Amino acid sequence: MSAPFLADIAKAPTPAQVLWIHAEDGTRLRIALWTAGPRGLVVIFPGRTEVIEKYGQVVRDLVAAGYGAAVIDWRGQGFSDRLAKRPLLGDVADFGLFQDDVAAYAAAIKAFAPDAPRFLLAHSMGGCIALRALITGFEVRAASFSAPMWGLPLTGSTRRAVRAVTAALRLGQLDQREIPGAGIEFRLWENPFDTNELTADAETYAWMQHQVETHPELRLGAPSLRWLVAALKETDLLSQLASPVVPAYCGVGTRELIVSAPAIEARISIWPGANLHVFDGALHELLMERPEIRDRFLRDTLALFRTNQS
Repeated sequence: MSAPFLADIAKAPTPAQVLWIHAEDGTRLRIALWTAGPRGLVVIFPGRTEVIEKYGQVVRDLVAAGYGAAVIDWRGQGFSDRLAKRPLLGDVADFGLFQDDVAAYAAAIKAFAPDAPRFLLAHSMGGCIALRALITGFEVRAASFSAPMWGLPLTGSTRRAVRAVTAALRLGQLDQREIPGAGIEFRLWENPFDTNELTADAETYAWMQHQVETHPELRLGAPSLRWLVAALKETDLLSQLASPVVPAYCGVGTRELIVSAPAIEARISIWPGANLHVFDGALHELLMERPEIRDRFLRDTLALFRTNQS
């Protein structure tokens, strides 16, 4: 069944298909698919708050390099199913639910391009989801990660306090409220460039804001307390698991504030065949950063994919 695609804000080639698919629990998800190129298909795992259209320029560059692409709106964001009464709240009870999204996504990709070589490109929360998926058998020839959420920059005492407060609030379903102290930094459409933690590129930041100003239905605000507890639980569990046997490349900025750079360094240090590049002056979104950073990250990603073409 066809789903909407907002071509007016995407700066993307026309997708071959934009579909509604359903996770095992019935959650409706939106995916977009671009025909596999001679080099294969890049499966994109976006971050928290992100939508398919945000990756339009990335898809354009992948297509120019000889790849097709697939992008998903995770549950709770974009046009996928959200909380009916609080659509701006980023919420999930358990990160295992994202693996149900992955299963539906993978099935749709297999039906769309059954013989194409597959590669993975993941950002932030998508990097957390992707690591679990790779460990449990999601098959790709190589994987590239932009500032993956393999840990959050919280102290041990803060983690314990968050878990205790959330457990107490859960009794009255009050854990489905914004994390304490959530401010304008979680409202892209209002947050000025000078205080943003996403990108040092003013032009790209203005474009990101334009997307959610033009189509307010794409907006997503702060995460819920239970999202935060679920994220902490998942990253803690992942830190105890062996790395997948997949060639990998990872980038993180020296000005990273949203995910834990030490957790990224720790994972790469125990991942045979993985390489880390630290981008001087970069904030969180390497694919939305200044041209010299964005182009270097994408160039390194494509080099990894070409090296593992067969």
